[in-house]
Amino acid sequence: MSDVATTRRSRITPEREAELYAAVLDLLREVGYDAVTMDAVAARTRSSKATLYRQWGGKAELVVRAMRSQKPGGLADIDTGSLRGDLHAIAVREDDCAMEQNAALMRALAMAVHTNDDLRQAFKELLVEPEMEEFRRMVRRAVDRGEVRPDNPALEYLVHMLVGAFATRTLIDDLPPTRDFLLSYIDAVVLPALGVPLH
Repeated sequence: MSDVATTRRSRITPEREAELYAAVLDLLREVGYDAVTMDAVAARTRSSKATLYRQWGGKAELVVRAMRSQKPGGLADIDTGSLRGDLHAIAVREDDCAMEQNAALMRALAMAVHTNDDLRQAFKELLVEPEMEEFRRMVRRAVDRGEVRPDNPALEYLVHMLVGAFATRTLIDDLPPTRDFLLSYIDAVVLPALGVPLH
């Protein structure tokens, strides 16, 4: 999927691509995934539907690539020398406003990911799997440094803990996720589960 898409997308400028992605995300926030159509994207962006299909192949890939475009630099760029520092760097790479918008996007996609095979596949291939691999490297560095025992059972649930905190903050507390919330969650829940001292 990604090699073909890269070839297809190379025909438009980065500025135009960013404009298209912003429009897709606006539509997604406004109407949800199921109601986003290639016709609506074409109208919003003054593009032809044929161009959109030629560049992205379909709605699922376009939506996921639009979401990926909004994420700050990859996790591979983060190496502070400690797991606590790395996790804190992840938590603060977006400001609170961007975090709130991304949480809204995730809610807009939550049901659709479970009911739409194309979206689920694109989501896994283009967003989840690349980030999981970068995250595994970060955790391996922590294990290699001796910060976390390699047999710690919480390692298997580290991503679940982090994503869970981000995704459920609004549901449980009726508040958006914020930097302060995530930093305190990392220190109070994640690091103790991993046996990492806070000092």
